[in-house]
Amino acid sequence: MTHPQNSTTLDQLMELLIQDGPDAMAHAFTTLLNHAMRIEREQVLGAASHQRTDQRRGYANGFKPKAITTRVGELPLQIPQSRGYADEHGRPFYPSALERGVRSERALTLAIAEMYVQGVSTRKVTKVMEELCGLEVTSTQVSRAAAELDEQLEAWRNRPLGEVRYLILDARYEKVRHGGSVVPCALLTAIGVLADGKRCVLGCSVALSEAEVHWRSFLQSLLDRGMRGVKCVVSDDHAGLGAARDATLAGVPWQRCQFHLIQNAMAYVPKQSMRSDVAQGMRRVFAADDRHEADRRLRELVEAHREAAPRLADWLEANVPEGLTIFALPTAHRRRLRTTNSLERLNKEIQRRTRVATLFPNEASLLRLASAVLSEISDDWETARTYLNMEAR
Repeated sequence: MTHPQNSTTLDQLMELLIQDGPDAMAHAFTTLLNHAMRIEREQVLGAASHQRTDQRRGYANGFKPKAITTRVGELPLQIPQSRGYADEHGRPFYPSALERGVRSERALTLAIAEMYVQGVSTRKVTKVMEELCGLEVTSTQVSRAAAELDEQLEAWRNRPLGEVRYLILDARYEKVRHGGSVVPCALLTAIGVLADGKRCVLGCSVALSEAEVHWRSFLQSLLDRGMRGVKCVVSDDHAGLGAARDATLAGVPWQRCQFHLIQNAMAYVPKQSMRSDVAQGMRRVFAADDRHEADRRLRELVEAHREAAPRLADWLEANVPEGLTIFALPTAHRRRLRTTNSLERLNKEIQRRTRVATLFPNEASLLRLASAVLSEISDDWETARTYLNMEAR
């Protein structure tokens, strides 16, 4: 595929730089980047605009304006859009020159900058600051940049919600400096499977408050934003979550994560040599074709350990049924909703960023980074393929 306009564009840029010098750099970069993105779209789609070819993999669909800030000034770009094209991950065309993850990388930079400015930096933080921010960072600059990003992320966290068929909840802890000490801070995350079968991240919350109060406030905020129609809640047995669910989502069935149930059971196994048999027995219960068969297999498992491990038998009898709610859902939905493993990518992405920061200077900094990471993942999910077929029975 040839681009006869390339030399013309370059000639125009050269003339512009010769006439105006460095003052023309922003305009020159804008022109060059817009041109490069159009060429990339043609290469990805396998055809130029209006070109007829059997190798076409999609169609150009206009442009979306986007301003980005660079060292040479603000660049008012025109981002090429497409329709009918998706990459191997089911995502539409996006110019490689504008890397995904801009929000989260910016939030990470701000987290590190706050640490540096507030005097909690280490050699590692200083080194990263040199690479990402430069050493001349003032508290005023950090505050101004943080306020700008926080406004965008707060709008995302407070956006209106609608019908959510399945609600998946998780919690993780990060280190935050608070009152002169380093304390664990809870990060709560909610994923929803919508009526059209697609996933999205509904929101997140950060707090040092006691577990039940935090969970109840978080769930109530989802309801206040319009969440409705929840058929099932999937989560691990987090402290305080049960009481919070009863207070805000009374009557909604709860599926306890089967993966974590097996892990939790190991604390009641009296001998190391018994662990494999207990885990295998629990998996056999979960693999049953229906609830009746699962209950039968559970009774067998309990009786098999009643004499040698009575505490384990009592625990299995009381807790495993909480992982069998899934049998009331459509068969096609059970595999993806029996655990909270769908949150694995979220946690990995958050951990990848927080591992660099190691310690957050305050709760707001952690919330900023988590929101940025989660909003970008949610964008990908909402443009990807359907996660669950909601017509399945």
